[in-house]
Amino acid sequence: VQLQASGGGLVQAGGSLTLSCAASENIFSINAVAWYRQAPGKQRESVARIGSSGNVYYSDSVKGRFTISKDSSNKKAYLQMNNLKPEDTGVYYCRADWTSLSYARYFDQWGQGTQVTVSS
Repeated sequence: VQLQASGGGLVQAGGSLTLSCAASENIFSINAVAWYRQAPGKQRESVARIGSSGNVYYSDSVKGRFTISKDSSNKKAYLQMNNLKPEDTGVYYCRADWTSLSYARYFDQWGQGTQVTVSS
């Protein structure tokens, strides 16, 4: 089972994008999820997290503009990004703890990245 991040693209400053993180096969649930981004020449940084109980964390740079959530089935996670800025440009990755259909638990699995480019 792989985690797949999708929804990236090219958008003008002030625009919006919604990223999704989902498993490549059916699973029981996605539990805690974190989104990271990596700009060219920079280290990967944490952007937002949501715990299994729903508690959320945002970095100061995205607070008030980004919203992390999970769908009601707990099988997919989202990162709604509003009022995007050129400095939001980068490859966005999801990392998740998840539970398989046989109730095995997996931790800190990374998905492949999705490119977000914000033009000024």
